[in-house]
Amino acid sequence: MYLKKSLTFTFVVLLLSGCAVVELSPEGEKTRVLTAEEVTKCTYKGKTTSRTTEKLVGAKRHEKAITEELLMLARNSAINLGGDTIVADGEIKDGMQTFKVYRCVPQ
Repeated sequence: MYLKKSLTFTFVVLLLSGCAVVELSPEGEKTRVLTAEEVTKCTYKGKTTSRTTEKLVGAKRHEKAITEELLMLARNSAINLGGDTIVADGEIKDGMQTFKVYRCVPQ
Protein backbone atom coordinates (compact mmCIF):
# COMPACT_ATOMS: atom_id res chain seq x y z
CA MET A 1 0.00 0.00 0.00
CA TYR A 2 2.78 2.43 0.95
CA LEU A 3 4.69 1.65 -2.26
CA LYS A 4 1.59 2.30 -4.37
CA LYS A 5 1.03 5.71 -2.73
CA SER A 6 4.71 6.58 -3.12
CA LEU A 7 4.71 5.68 -6.82
CA THR A 8 1.50 7.64 -7.39
CA PHE A 9 2.97 10.69 -5.67
CA THR A 10 6.18 10.43 -7.73
CA PHE A 11 4.17 10.11 -10.95
CA VAL A 12 2.07 13.20 -10.12
CA VAL A 13 5.18 15.25 -9.28
CA LEU A 14 6.83 14.25 -12.55
CA LEU A 15 3.67 14.99 -14.50
CA LEU A 16 3.31 18.44 -12.96
CA SER A 17 6.97 19.31 -13.46
CA GLY A 18 6.80 18.44 -17.14
CA CYS A 19 9.78 16.12 -16.78
CA ALA A 20 12.16 18.75 -18.08
CA VAL A 21 15.44 16.94 -18.50
CA VAL A 22 16.95 19.32 -21.05
CA GLU A 23 19.80 21.41 -19.70
CA LEU A 24 21.99 24.00 -21.35
CA SER A 25 25.55 22.91 -21.97
CA PRO A 26 28.28 25.37 -20.97
CA GLU A 27 28.63 26.29 -24.66
CA GLY A 28 24.85 26.56 -25.06
CA GLU A 29 24.73 29.05 -22.19
CA LYS A 30 26.82 31.41 -24.34
CA THR A 31 24.52 31.10 -27.34
CA ARG A 32 22.17 34.04 -27.76
CA VAL A 33 18.57 34.10 -28.99
CA LEU A 34 17.97 37.09 -31.28
CA THR A 35 15.56 38.28 -33.96
CA ALA A 36 16.22 38.32 -37.72
CA GLU A 37 16.68 42.09 -37.59
CA GLU A 38 19.46 41.74 -35.03
CA VAL A 39 21.64 39.36 -37.07
CA THR A 40 21.98 41.28 -40.35
CA LYS A 41 25.75 41.67 -39.84
CA CYS A 42 26.28 38.08 -38.67
CA THR A 43 27.48 35.07 -40.68
CA TYR A 44 24.82 32.46 -41.45
CA LYS A 45 26.02 28.98 -40.45
CA GLY A 46 23.01 26.75 -41.14
CA LYS A 47 19.79 25.46 -39.60
CA THR A 48 18.96 23.22 -36.69
CA THR A 49 15.65 21.65 -35.75
CA SER A 50 14.71 20.98 -32.14
CA ARG A 51 12.14 18.40 -31.09
CA THR A 52 10.50 17.73 -27.74
CA THR A 53 7.46 15.92 -26.38
CA GLU A 54 4.17 17.79 -26.62
CA LYS A 55 2.24 15.32 -24.49
CA LEU A 56 3.14 13.44 -21.37
CA VAL A 57 1.05 10.42 -20.46
CA GLY A 58 -1.71 11.67 -22.76
CA ALA A 59 -1.83 15.17 -21.26
CA LYS A 60 -0.71 18.19 -23.26
CA ARG A 61 2.36 19.87 -21.76
CA HIS A 62 2.46 23.56 -20.91
CA GLU A 63 3.41 25.68 -23.94
CA LYS A 64 6.04 27.62 -21.99
CA ALA A 65 7.87 24.40 -21.03
CA ILE A 66 7.87 23.23 -24.65
CA THR A 67 9.20 26.59 -25.87
CA GLU A 68 11.97 26.67 -23.26
CA GLU A 69 13.09 23.13 -24.08
CA LEU A 70 13.17 23.83 -27.82
CA LEU A 71 15.28 26.94 -27.23
CA MET A 72 17.71 25.06 -24.98
CA LEU A 73 18.09 22.27 -27.52
CA ALA A 74 18.70 24.77 -30.34
CA ARG A 75 21.23 26.73 -28.27
CA ASN A 76 23.11 23.52 -27.48
CA SER A 77 23.02 22.48 -31.14
CA ALA A 78 24.24 25.83 -32.52
CA ILE A 79 27.75 25.08 -31.31
CA ASN A 80 27.95 22.07 -33.63
CA LEU A 81 27.47 24.42 -36.59
CA GLY A 82 30.03 26.93 -35.34
CA GLY A 83 27.36 29.41 -34.29
CA ASP A 84 26.84 31.58 -31.25
CA THR A 85 23.34 32.90 -32.00
CA ILE A 86 19.98 31.39 -32.98
CA VAL A 87 16.89 32.91 -34.60
CA ALA A 88 13.54 31.10 -34.69
CA ASP A 89 12.64 30.17 -38.25
CA GLY A 90 8.91 29.54 -37.94
CA GLU A 91 6.44 28.54 -35.29
CA ILE A 92 6.37 25.46 -33.08
CA LYS A 93 4.52 22.62 -34.78
CA ASP A 94 4.04 19.12 -33.37
CA GLY A 95 6.75 19.72 -30.74
CA MET A 96 9.29 20.84 -33.35
CA GLN A 97 10.83 24.18 -34.30
CA THR A 98 13.55 25.14 -36.76
CA PHE A 99 16.16 27.77 -35.98
CA LYS A 100 18.70 29.58 -38.15
CA VAL A 101 22.20 29.56 -36.67
CA TYR A 102 24.58 32.50 -36.96
CA ARG A 103 28.11 33.47 -35.90
CA CYS A 104 27.93 37.07 -34.63
CA VAL A 105 30.99 37.29 -32.40
CA PRO A 106 34.34 37.08 -34.21
CA GLN A 107 36.40 34.06 -33.28
